[in-house]
Amino acid sequence: MEARIAAPDFWDDGDSAQKILKERTFLEKMVHGWDRLYRDAEDIRVLIELGSEVEDEETRAEAKLLIDSLEERVCQAEFQRMLSGPHDKNSCFVSITAGAGGTEAQDWAEMLLRMYLRYCEKKGWRTEITEFQAGDEAGVKGVTFTLDGEYAYGYLKAEVGIHRLVRISPFDGNSRRHTSFASVFVFPEIDDDVDVSISDADLRIDTYRSGGAGGQHVNTTDSAVRITHIPTGLVAACQNERSQHMNKATAMRMLRAKLYERELEERAAKVSEIGGEKKEIGWGSQIRSYVLHPYRMVKDLRTGVESGNPDAVLDGDLEEFIIAFLMGVKRNEQEGAS
Repeated sequence: MEARIAAPDFWDDGDSAQKILKERTFLEKMVHGWDRLYRDAEDIRVLIELGSEVEDEETRAEAKLLIDSLEERVCQAEFQRMLSGPHDKNSCFVSITAGAGGTEAQDWAEMLLRMYLRYCEKKGWRTEITEFQAGDEAGVKGVTFTLDGEYAYGYLKAEVGIHRLVRISPFDGNSRRHTSFASVFVFPEIDDDVDVSISDADLRIDTYRSGGAGGQHVNTTDSAVRITHIPTGLVAACQNERSQHMNKATAMRMLRAKLYERELEERAAKVSEIGGEKKEIGWGSQIRSYVLHPYRMVKDLRTGVESGNPDAVLDGDLEEFIIAFLMGVKRNEQEGAS
């Protein structure tokens, strides 16, 4: 890659050049990370040998601290290695849709939106809301945001499914307990070199005036764009860009990603059918319960991971849940292959 970057005609194709530079940066970071782990392990080995030779307890104690630090970093590197899917390192789109239940479910959907935006903020990822359908009284009926960050899809794909909330309703004058549901769907942004065929004849493009609770979600012109892929019924919409042209471009990127994800799911379903396996579909499954009454706990129903601090989880403390799921999934795949 360095040789390609040094070539005189490298910048003749600006888009291609930017992709190569981005890939080079990614590879450099990965290689340098493993090199540092190897060097640090060698340094610790020498330190241990030195401490043993001179029977120096202070040196041994120092080596123990370095080993603990190295072990933690190796675990992080192991998890990073688990994110080896074809699109795991890509940016992605996240859609949240309120379930049945009116205002209760719509408020829950907005709570999930805040949770994921806080998680992304802690990870240093950039987010932008592209579609926002406000709730009738509070919350949101549906919202989609783009997420730009390293391994964004690799991490957030762990959140696909149905999320359940149990609490005393703030909208119920009798203070009764309510159960609300909202669905989360995540799909990766697809590189231009991935072939996704879309015929103009299969598209219905509608324009409308974006609306919402105010601020960035309101527009005074019909610049928002909704694209429907007629054969599949898939819909992609964007209302946050400054012009109709930009909204259409973003919506098309989302539609390409949805169509590609649908094709992968259909292929996986055929493989399972041939193999005689029946696997639960993640989109329609309840993956996690958030209980705020009569007790306080968040439990992931796939991994069994629990937290007694739902406030922290709803404030974006999701790493424990995500890592446990992704590590478990990858190991299960490896056991099946062996």
